This record gives sequence, structure tokens and C-alpha cells, in this order.
Amino acid sequence: MPSTEDTLILWRPIGPKELQLIQQSGMRAFPPRLPDQPIFYPVLTEEYAIKIARDWNVPASGSGFVTRFAVKRSFIEKYDVQEAGGRSHLEYWIPAEDLDAFNAAIVGLIEIVRSFP
Repeated sequence: MPSTEDTLILWRPIGPKELQLIQQSGMRAFPPRLPDQPIFYPVLTEEYAIKIARDWNVPASGSGFVTRFAVKRSFIEKYDVQEAGGRSHLEYWIPAEDLDAFNAAIVGLIEIVRSFP
């Protein structure tokens, strides 16, 4: 799933509950944020997503997964890339109220590309 002129490939580390909700959407949408989650943060590299899934999701919930998906550049370019604790830790911060529009900008399916116990 290479990026094209029209799309950008992003990754999202998730736990088992979020995976179940994504599967319920037919692998087409990320679930709404919880009240204590004001932003949705897809990341720019698979390596960073792996680190989060393995080092944070597994201890918190017993398993972690890395998703990969394409999003329309025309949508994502409205947001700035954020550095979250290091130069290799790059992510977009999508306000929770923009998640429906973000999901509408996903091209194709959300894929599970890695899983950890």
C-alpha cells in the first residue's frame, strides 16, 4: 500500500478493544474517542507504531496491534505533524470532533500489519 500523490500511508497502534470496534466497522473506520481522549493520533512511521503497540498496548491490555491505512492528502494536510518526545516520534493530532471526517478520508481498508502477544 504505497503512498500516492493523492494519499498518505499512516499507522495507528491499537489495543484489543479498539481492534474489535474497527472490525465491527468492516475495517473502514476508527471508533469515536472516549471522553478522556481529546485527540486521535495516527503516526507517520511503522517503527513508531510498533514501539507503542509493543511497549504500551501489550502491558496495558495484554496485546497490541499495528494498523496501516491510506488517508487523502487533501484532508491530512490541514493538520501539522507533531513531535511527541523525539525526532522519530512523529504523529498527527486529530481533534476528537474531527474523527468522523478523518474516517471519511480513509481510502480503502484499515489493515492489521503487526500483532504482539
